[in-house]
Amino acid sequence: MKQKSSLVLDEEDGKVVQLFAGLGMPKNLAKTLMYISQVDECRSAEVEQGADLRQPEVSIAMQELRRRGWVAKQDLKGKGKGRPIHIYKTTMPLFQVMEEIEQEKTKEIEAVKDNMLELKNIFNNR
Repeated sequence: MKQKSSLVLDEEDGKVVQLFAGLGMPKNLAKTLMYISQVDECRSAEVEQGADLRQPEVSIAMQELRRRGWVAKQDLKGKGKGRPIHIYKTTMPLFQVMEEIEQEKTKEIEAVKDNMLELKNIFNNR
């Protein structure tokens, strides 16, 4: 990641995003994951800027990352009566996330193989 006024995803991060996308992960989710995996903690506005995403895209990605247990959210009470500030951080290193993805993809491959075998059996018995 390069650092300008704030951290931004660089060309190598873009390659990783493309690889995740090739595995079926939405690009916005991959960009958000790449950004947050490289900082200790961040606000969604920092992800928007660093990953070049819009607020709704980051919000949806964060919900999915939290649902999967890869990211945790902490609320910090702001000054006054405004909304709390949400701070996000990863719950596991990126290599563990990749292991989970690999397990998911392996299950998908096995399901495809099972379906193909069943189809072959059906057509061979006709």
